[in-house]
Amino acid sequence: MKRPLAVITGASSGIGAEFARQLAARGYDLLFIARREDRLRSLADELAAAHEITVGILVADLAMDEDRARAAEHVRAAENLAVLVNNAGFGTQGSFEAADLDSQDRMQRLHILATLDLTHAALRNLKSRNDPGTQKRGVINVSSVAAFQQAPFNVSYCASKAWINSFTKGLSMELSAEGSSVKVQALCPGFTYSEFHDVVGMDRRTIPAMFWMPASFVASESLRGFDRGALVVIPGWHYRWIVRLIRIIPGSLMRWISIRYARKRRERAQALQG
Repeated sequence: MKRPLAVITGASSGIGAEFARQLAARGYDLLFIARREDRLRSLADELAAAHEITVGILVADLAMDEDRARAAEHVRAAENLAVLVNNAGFGTQGSFEAADLDSQDRMQRLHILATLDLTHAALRNLKSRNDPGTQKRGVINVSSVAAFQQAPFNVSYCASKAWINSFTKGLSMELSAEGSSVKVQALCPGFTYSEFHDVVGMDRRTIPAMFWMPASFVASESLRGFDRGALVVIPGWHYRWIVRLIRIIPGSLMRWISIRYARKRRERAQALQG
């Protein structure tokens, strides 16, 4: 029998690479989809040798229509597909107006269009096989605690992650209404040690150390939640409390807090640079 297959986008580093390691340890075959071929091959060779599994790579830029369609076709056609992890994405810093529009367009394509297309392909595949006895089949969409709020200097990122949460919750309702065994999850991590913030150019010292989490912890919390069918997973007790507060604080007060916090962070970042 074929081993179950996990497809992971953005698997070359950070949370995506940790998903790869932990799913490999669980006995899944893997398919990596990302742009950096050298990173993908290195990780694929490491995990294939360590766990005696099959690891494939698909070099693709999911912000590009042609590459995204090619990746979706691989997902749709995979006979042993069990899990899709939509992890590819990035953030930017600074005001929306001052940002390079191409980077904002690319962000939306990765967070929204790639999640849309690959999830559609995965559900077509998983539901067509209708294996009620097979556990742990479905889609994990990597979102963020940023999905629960709007924040100055992070406008486009928050909006795209809010879409991921809404999309995932709607799919969960639809699958339940159909009586499907396929599960979906929105993973909403906070600040995580990875290349994500290096690419953004963010100084980690602007955030208290207690709020930083290892990528391995984030991935393990997601998979634990997936095992029990959790729809929304927020790793870290402090982030779960923050989300609870966001939900109960009046909108006008939350707006004031967000603006004040963004100003303070910006001032601290400027002070550290100067």
